[in-house]
Amino acid sequence: MSIDLIPIHAINVLHTVTCRAGCGACCIAPSISSAIPDMPNGKPAGVRCVQLNDLNQCQIFGLPSRPLVCASLMPSLEMCGDSNDAAFNYLEYLEAETSC
Repeated sequence: MSIDLIPIHAINVLHTVTCRAGCGACCIAPSISSAIPDMPNGKPAGVRCVQLNDLNQCQIFGLPSRPLVCASLMPSLEMCGDSNDAAFNYLEYLEAETSC
């Protein structure tokens, strides 16, 4: 019996999820305790990050000034869902679970 293996790089490509244009849920729903440029005390849950532009794109994406917690967030089917509402609901659920 032969087992066909899928190379790891192919699996990663198959499961790649990209940010939904205009979503911004991960920059609004969760609290961030570390400093953000122009938000030295971070931000509470549900507050829009000042680094989001009008298109809900991070203005400091890829820059060293971006908080590590933000850089660690990666789009996923679980986190992003299939709509902005699904993303907000999931992130709000995680926020509530971590604050207990």
